[in-house]
Amino acid sequence: MKYAKLSSGGNMPMVGYGTWQAVDSVLESALNEALKCGYRHIDTATAYENEHVIGKVLKEWITSGKVTRDELFIVTKLPPFKNRPEDLEECLKKSLKDLQLDYVDMYLIHTPFSVIAGKSSVLSDMEIDVTTDHLATWKMMEKQVTDGRAKAIGLSNFNIRQIQRVLDNCKIKPENLQVENHLYLQQPELVEYCKSNDIIVTAYSCLGAKGGRESLGMNWTKDLPEIMENEVLLNIAKKHSKTPAQVLLRFIVQKGIVVIPKSTNPQRLMSNIEIFDFELDEQDMEALIDQDAGEGGRIVRLLFFKGILDHPEYPFEKSV
Repeated sequence: MKYAKLSSGGNMPMVGYGTWQAVDSVLESALNEALKCGYRHIDTATAYENEHVIGKVLKEWITSGKVTRDELFIVTKLPPFKNRPEDLEECLKKSLKDLQLDYVDMYLIHTPFSVIAGKSSVLSDMEIDVTTDHLATWKMMEKQVTDGRAKAIGLSNFNIRQIQRVLDNCKIKPENLQVENHLYLQQPELVEYCKSNDIIVTAYSCLGAKGGRESLGMNWTKDLPEIMENEVLLNIAKKHSKTPAQVLLRFIVQKGIVVIPKSTNPQRLMSNIEIFDFELDEQDMEALIDQDAGEGGRIVRLLFFKGILDHPEYPFEKSV
């Protein structure tokens, strides 16, 4: 495993295990397999509703001595429906209880906007809350570090303007930005901005979202194939005798970006972490960089939140 060094002293594994849309017995089995394969960076969130499953598995592994707490790097996130300073600490304490941990290695603000929860946990039933206050919430994020509940703190889905506002007013700087990043949405300006400010970037949806375009509101700037069916990618994979997924992950990691692919298939779990025994050459990298479709390649536009385009802190371009 390779690691990204946090300015606070921690080491973030460059390949983690993503758990979005993974729940119950399927996640329990897959996480056990991931830990067997060598994954030690686990990414979750309150909004994923699976922290209790992850906590059960981690407790079993730590108690049995198969892994120590210091070997693990656990990330979770403050959900949009708790994205208020008065709700933050209670939310993290609940996450820690479910995860059966005393602290998380990274705590992120999941979105730069807040919403008001309804009677159910269905995101589309939630109303937007236009009173979002990044600076007040960030002060409470800092308190979680000083109180020992989080080793480091960061952001997710924030744009450059929103990140800069936090940087200009913080005592503890954000150390991680988790955003969508893959072959068709490479966001070079945002990545370079983060690097210049010592913020480690983590890529979600790094392998795309096969079969999920319509449900996730994907727009295209041109007629693009599914990421895994991209001919340039397939040719490079053949050249290196690697799977397309391995090349995609290696491409992102080779640019210094952390990846958190999700799979419940044991064979793919293993292959996704085996990306450090080859290197893409300059020609490979340039060919893959040329596949960037810009904002039109975005998969997750967060449109499942009702009326979100009207929120003053909606982070993405509103029309593509």
